[in-house]
Amino acid sequence: MEQRRSRMANANMTMFKDVYRGRRVLVTGHTGFKGSWLTLWLLGLGAKVTGVSKDVPTVPSLFMETDLESRIEHVVADVRDTPLMHELVARIQPDFVFHLAAQAIVSLSHDDPVNTVTTNVVGTMNVLDALKLYEKPCVCVLVTSDKCYANREWVWGYRETDALGGKDVYSGSKGAAELVIRSYIQSFYQGKHPVRVGIGRAGNVIGGGDWAKDRLVADCMRAWNIGRRVEIRSPRATRPWQHVLEPLSGYLRLGEILTQNDTYHGEAFNFGPRAGQDRAVADLLARLGRHWGHVSDSEISQLATNVQFQEAALLRLNCDKALNELQWESNLEYDETVALVGNWYKAYYAGGTDMQTLTCSQIAAYESIGRERGRSWSSG
Repeated sequence: MEQRRSRMANANMTMFKDVYRGRRVLVTGHTGFKGSWLTLWLLGLGAKVTGVSKDVPTVPSLFMETDLESRIEHVVADVRDTPLMHELVARIQPDFVFHLAAQAIVSLSHDDPVNTVTTNVVGTMNVLDALKLYEKPCVCVLVTSDKCYANREWVWGYRETDALGGKDVYSGSKGAAELVIRSYIQSFYQGKHPVRVGIGRAGNVIGGGDWAKDRLVADCMRAWNIGRRVEIRSPRATRPWQHVLEPLSGYLRLGEILTQNDTYHGEAFNFGPRAGQDRAVADLLARLGRHWGHVSDSEISQLATNVQFQEAALLRLNCDKALNELQWESNLEYDETVALVGNWYKAYYAGGTDMQTLTCSQIAAYESIGRERGRSWSSG
């Protein structure tokens, strides 16, 4: 395993201009699905990672299956604790902060709106508040969601200049977090302040190691593992599915750019797949089902009858700003995304596979594809 880690580190020598190597990085929400993938990638890039989360949100979890606790400084704390966040930043003295801690499940926002709003809004505010008196250079990338936009149900992608808002609690919490970010930047992060802030927005993220409640892929894997059909709400709904490494490459690219200049300080960027990659829920399930060994659609799913909340029918992002300003674009084709996801879960449920090694090998494969396709973040 050590030899494989060494090869991964060598492959990473020129990733993101090598700006993360040897640097102190604070990741909030590091025990979550996206946070665990990001933490593993940062370790491969040579970063010294401290993670802060209030708990491990699911059992099983990618965090536990890849033994991340043994490889980083793991801090159990709630980002809503203002004094603690101030103390943590003062002690760690981070060079980079990636804020991913959030209540990220739409259905749970209906059951517990207070927790959703306080986590997503107050937690974000506390990260910014802890950094506002910081006296050394630092890049802070704040991750919100595509749900921050006021959804008009139109067919074209939302741009970073479109109105923020939301008809439901989850969307409202993300829109409110964005307003807090904007007000803090204007109030405290101007002039010669050494901290540079960027905002990343993404959605419809899938990948191995996600076991969160009411997430399509996670629900599928739980059901199929015990020989049941998964219940789905909207089989014909289309989504711009993207592998978790896609937006993470965008967040890391944004962090890299902000170390070089302050042109994009305070700017928000959408990270999503290229236009034309939308696929129906039923199509994603059928392709994943083939990786699982299903041969007919009747084995895969059934229509849910107890829908408790209304979801947006259509929401896609326009990522032209990331392409033009950061030279970032998505890396994978749809079939490549499905294969990575399907192969990860197939290996996990078959047993006998070291999931840290497998997950790191998927990161290395993603990087290799990036180099072959000339992605901006993949070369020195």
